[in-house]
Amino acid sequence: MSCSRERPKGCRKRKSVRGCVVGPDLATLSLVISKKGEQDIPGLTDDSRPRRLGPKRASNIRKLFNLEKKDDVRNFVVRRELSEKKKKAPKIQRLVTPAMLQRKRYF
Repeated sequence: MSCSRERPKGCRKRKSVRGCVVGPDLATLSLVISKKGEQDIPGLTDDSRPRRLGPKRASNIRKLFNLEKKDDVRNFVVRRELSEKKKKAPKIQRLVTPAMLQRKRYF
């Protein structure tokens, strides 16, 4: 596959094409673990870390906690601690509020 053709101004040029060849000159490899083997890889598969962030969309929060439509989603947002005093929570998207319904009626 040749990479020497002229490109329009502003388009990025792919510098090199290697395929599946792995050599000692490569700095990093992007890998995905597809199947866990018999033994653990130290530092990679031997410890289980929880997900850092929870869902942001209202319907996905409902799905995670098995909530009804009438339950308040804002009480179930996954918050993460920054320090002892501060906590951080995402802004809930697609949340049906009285203000949103009013705007929908007006416009």
